[in-house]
Amino acid sequence: MSTLHTKAATRFLENEQQAEWHNQTLWVVRQKRDRLAMQVPEWEQLREAAKNIKMHTITHLDKYAQQFADIAAANGVVVHWAKDAEEHNRIVYEILASHQAKKLVKSKSMLTEECEMNPYLIERGIDVVESDLGERILQLNGTAPSHIVLPAIHMMREEVGELFAEKLGTEKGNSDPTYLTRAARTHLRNEFLTADAAMTGCNFAVAETGDVVVCTNEGNADMGTSLSKLHIVSMGIEKIIPNSKSLAVFTRLLARSATGQPTTSYTSHYRKPIDGGEMHVVMVDNGRSDILANKEHIQTLKCIRCGACMNTCPVYRHSGGYSYTYFIPGPIGINLAMLKNPKKYSDNVSACSLCFSCNNVCPVKIDLADQIYRWRQGLDSIGKADKMKKMISGGLEYLFKRPGLYGSLLKMAPIVNHMPRFLIYNGLNDWGKGRELPQFAGESFTSMWKKGKVKGANKKLNH
Repeated sequence: MSTLHTKAATRFLENEQQAEWHNQTLWVVRQKRDRLAMQVPEWEQLREAAKNIKMHTITHLDKYAQQFADIAAANGVVVHWAKDAEEHNRIVYEILASHQAKKLVKSKSMLTEECEMNPYLIERGIDVVESDLGERILQLNGTAPSHIVLPAIHMMREEVGELFAEKLGTEKGNSDPTYLTRAARTHLRNEFLTADAAMTGCNFAVAETGDVVVCTNEGNADMGTSLSKLHIVSMGIEKIIPNSKSLAVFTRLLARSATGQPTTSYTSHYRKPIDGGEMHVVMVDNGRSDILANKEHIQTLKCIRCGACMNTCPVYRHSGGYSYTYFIPGPIGINLAMLKNPKKYSDNVSACSLCFSCNNVCPVKIDLADQIYRWRQGLDSIGKADKMKKMISGGLEYLFKRPGLYGSLLKMAPIVNHMPRFLIYNGLNDWGKGRELPQFAGESFTSMWKKGKVKGANKKLNH
């Protein structure tokens, strides 16, 4: 049975050139990550430290969240608590409305995507302008991010050139990256200058100092917050870390894992409002407390949103971000989606080969593949197990419990090599779509073993 993911992936793969470009581009990012990581002798110790810091923090989140909120308030920041997406959006709108703000320029934030904040504010008359280049491209295009760090990675520069010609009046047919970047800078400069308020996300929130730390490569967060008197921060409560010493561990891991850079171009600390201005921090739960209570999946709260699991995932690289039904794709997205609504997003768990590459690159050592495996085991209990797979599994169970029948069928298996193609490759054989069966050997390994044809088969082991 085809899932929504497999259908969307099939559509993505129809454009072979773009699909291969997507795969190769992300694999280059993965290779850059490896080179940078291997240049740090203590890399694995850093990962272990990050894992422990995150686990400690989220299991003591009540303490650190309150500490951050108290110190931020003492610094002159207005702190708000939002239990869910609706409350987050309402708080942000009320802040803007109280300042008669009509234009909000924002830096990239996956939390605002999660809360669907942009359409909420736009419906209420607020002009929301994405200032991250990738996000702005997608906003002009009317589409969502396909990657949490490289949101427009699925678009080739020729597509961007056509979009800019239509929306920004650039030269038709000119897809030179430098030209397009300058055009975007000119366009966004006016948006920064005319904005009434600025919003940033939050990479890390330091409990001991009340700092909000934002990591960017374009400086758009700094530009927005420097030119506007009103700064709103949207942050999930899991972003909190204990202290500046902990921050040093994460800043060494983040950019190397995400884009293969030693560090982001800008690592900005926001501790208090600018002179004569206001700074608001909206601390959002939106289901995170429920994840804390889930022992099997609590580790998802350790995620620092680097995207390394996506860059390495063979399924994501070959199927594209839009093949997933949750707004965050890839291995971390599969797990977050299942925690959000397992029945709604269950089709995504098939988008995993269980190669465990995501586990191996995650800078905070989340057991991503293990969790996906556990989700798969529970599909039947929520009525989402594939009927065909259930039937096949039942048949295999019956077969494996009967060695005599299994052995007889194994001897007969080579007959398949000579069967007419239409009997093997047809509508009933989903596996055979795009794949060729291997040739069955004339004699099984079991038979060879019994006959002593395998070297050392009948010799006693010395140890």
